[in-house]
Amino acid sequence: MNIFDAAFDHVIGVEGGYVDDPSDSGGATRYGITERVARANGYTGEMYKLPIETARKIAKKQYWDILNLDAIAALSNRVALELFDTGYNMGVSVAGRFLQRALNVLNDGGTRWPDIAVDGVAGPITVHAFAKFMQQRGDRGERAMLNALNAQQAVRYMEIVEARPASERFAFGWLDKRVSMT
Repeated sequence: MNIFDAAFDHVIGVEGGYVDDPSDSGGATRYGITERVARANGYTGEMYKLPIETARKIAKKQYWDILNLDAIAALSNRVALELFDTGYNMGVSVAGRFLQRALNVLNDGGTRWPDIAVDGVAGPITVHAFAKFMQQRGDRGERAMLNALNAQQAVRYMEIVEARPASERFAFGWLDKRVSMT
């Protein structure tokens, strides 16, 4: 099984099948794919019938490829999996910004690599900075990066709930299933 398939299987294990919860601002979803995203990717059927292979193709294009996760996975499968999960649940630009912010605060004042724009686009400059980070920091760096990504994710979940109290019913699950400080 390749790393994308493992990441997808993990995420749909967390997301589950069909959900249409009126408290969820994402609306009707299947395998974590919202109706809005499914329609933007050409799916016209009923959401509860969205085939898993269609969801897999959408997830690869919409969440994995946009975040350049093949390049990230070549350096750290664990960081790629974390970014995929975050992008899937919070949006790819959020996941990209989390990585960029972490790289900027972990570069020793720009002495290890220059600060990068925090624009949410995990393009070649972001991947290059991450490669330098992994080369210089190794296993301990990977662990620190995962902690930095998860810390930002936890704070973001709390901000979402504070801004939209109806989301409070999801907070425990988000923090329990999506945030891991390992």
